[in-house]
Amino acid sequence: QVELEESGGGSVQAGGSLRLSCLASGYTYGRYCLTWFRQAPGKEREAVAGINADGGTSYGDSVKGRFTISEDNAKKTLYLQMNSLKPEDTAMYYCALISGGDNYCTYIPASLYDHWGQGTQVTVSS
Repeated sequence: QVELEESGGGSVQAGGSLRLSCLASGYTYGRYCLTWFRQAPGKEREAVAGINADGGTSYGDSVKGRFTISEDNAKKTLYLQMNSLKPEDTAMYYCALISGGDNYCTYIPASLYDHWGQGTQVTVSS
């Protein structure tokens, strides 16, 4: 059974940093995408950063240069290092997994992802 569990959210002032973690267990896909999404109240779910089984990464335009996605395969953990945070980064952040995947995980619509975590809240104050 696939399980995804996010942690690391919190409140931070603009310009600060946070690192999110997602413990991903129970899957044995040879090819996959693990992707961070976020959703702010009243807005659509947005792909933030994704990584595929080959280690290829992709980012949403709004976070390029500020966020970094990485994966520790031994720990089955996905990370999102978020620097230079802005108030507009405030949202619930989710990790999601899809088998197969693509070279550019952030291009895959959220509706196609098979598994989701419960989310972790990030709040950035000005």
